[in-house]
Amino acid sequence: MTHVMVKGSNVPLDAPGIRAVLRWSPGSGTPDVDASVLLLGRDGRVRSDADFVFYNAPRHPSGVARHLPKHRVAEGLTDTVEVDLAAMDAGVERAVIAASCDGGPFRLVRDLCVLLFDTSAPGAAPLVTFDVRPDTGAETALNCGELYRKDGGWKFRAVGQGYATGLVGLATEFGITVDDEVQQEAAAAGSASGGPQSPSQVQTRPHPAPSPEPSSAYGYPLPAPSVGHVPAQPAYGYPQPVGGAQQAVQA
Repeated sequence: MTHVMVKGSNVPLDAPGIRAVLRWSPGSGTPDVDASVLLLGRDGRVRSDADFVFYNAPRHPSGVARHLPKHRVAEGLTDTVEVDLAAMDAGVERAVIAASCDGGPFRLVRDLCVLLFDTSAPGAAPLVTFDVRPDTGAETALNCGELYRKDGGWKFRAVGQGYATGLVGLATEFGITVDDEVQQEAAAAGSASGGPQSPSQVQTRPHPAPSPEPSSAYGYPLPAPSVGHVPAQPAYGYPQPVGGAQQAVQA
């Protein structure tokens, strides 16, 4: 059963792991969108910069979170992160599913939504869908939703909180170390420049074209690399990772 979320609602999750898929409609002038996940302790902040998993640091040192490549599906473009809830360190209380865009604010991004899938059930319908609608449209980063511990299990809360200072503003909100110069530039510009080289240096990166995939992809088992394929370089020195809709109940 798929739960259709509204902002502020929450729903329990009965899954050992979650695949969080950001999906949006491409088009002329549409900024590129990037997914990321931040693992937060009891104080609501990351324990170290390694708790920020994104395209240039695609795997948490423990392996409990990872970023997957972008894909083109029938409904649009997707960017995906996975979180292993069953293996999560007891010191992690929340996992923030975030989005940032490069090349313009979120008012230029059409049909942005988050879909949550059970990683143990390939091909199954999403557990959750949430249409993310920015409050002002000037946002360049969004806390789309949060996975959080509750009564010995996990729940998802639809958040949709925006940041006009982009990925820099969102990262610093949760304790990521950002160079002062970069932070000042982002604040002056009113948006982040896009992809960071590391959590301490948030800088613009070129965005490769997403690979074409069938509509059922959504981050499920990826095709083997072609001959001559060169894998992305690991970040931080870690190896690369070898029914009907129901309205969610406010709680």
